[in-house]
Amino acid sequence: MRRGSLATICCVLLVVLAGCAGAGGGSDAGGGGDGAGTAVEANAEATAAADSGDAGSGGAGSGDDGAGANVNAQVADRQLIYEATVELRVDDYEAASAALTAMVRERGGYVGSSRTEVRGEGNETWTTGRLVLRVPSGNYSGAMEAINETGEVRSVDQSTQDVTSQIVDLEARLESLRAERDRLRELYDRANDTEDVLAVQRELSDVQTEIERTEAQLQSLERRVAYSTITVELREPRPDYEPPERSAWYETPLTEAFLDSVQGVIVLGRGAVVLTAYALPYLFVLAVPAVGVAWGYRRARR
Repeated sequence: MRRGSLATICCVLLVVLAGCAGAGGGSDAGGGGDGAGTAVEANAEATAAADSGDAGSGGAGSGDDGAGANVNAQVADRQLIYEATVELRVDDYEAASAALTAMVRERGGYVGSSRTEVRGEGNETWTTGRLVLRVPSGNYSGAMEAINETGEVRSVDQSTQDVTSQIVDLEARLESLRAERDRLRELYDRANDTEDVLAVQRELSDVQTEIERTEAQLQSLERRVAYSTITVELREPRPDYEPPERSAWYETPLTEAFLDSVQGVIVLGRGAVVLTAYALPYLFVLAVPAVGVAWGYRRARR
């Protein structure tokens, strides 16, 4: 009986131990499954974050491109006046002047003014001058390169003036003046009193004068923006002056010395004749009173 009870107790203990072992294994397996799921979710989140970062970078790049395009558009809209002064040394003034004139005409420009001066010393001469070239602003750089290739560049002075704000102000002022002119015209049409008509007419004349002055200023700026001004100073090199050779007087040949002496005597005789011709009238004028005084003196002594 005791042996049967012990066997029953042992079986029960074995069943309990087997159940605990199965429960522990199941718990371990479940923990492993949860860890795998967490790792997958972490990888998915990292991939999504990377995709979001790439998308943000692409958006930033597009934004930078847009900003750059806006800056370029603003620069292109600026109203700029280009001016330059170039001094060139050329071997042939006429050839250089003709080449520059042809160059500026090929680029759609013209010669605004020119000045030429011929200088000399002894038997040598050289030419200097100035050309004022008006070139379309789009061809300014090309014209400067062609000018620099025409001769030896001695100096270059360039300047750029931004007149965008001035043009905008003049356009706004012109629009305001035109609106005021229209308003004065309406008042002029409705005026019945002579005094009112004359007052409105004076105001209208003043406004019209101001409109014409503003239009002239605006057109002047627009012309300077449209056509750049390049002043070119052309100078031929000054030739070296060589004074004539002079020999000592004792190195003169005898025949040449004799002829020079004869020529000197002739010049002296001619000078004496000319001097006598100049002196005769004065001698006559002075001699008559002197003779009269001498005659009177001798008569008084008698």
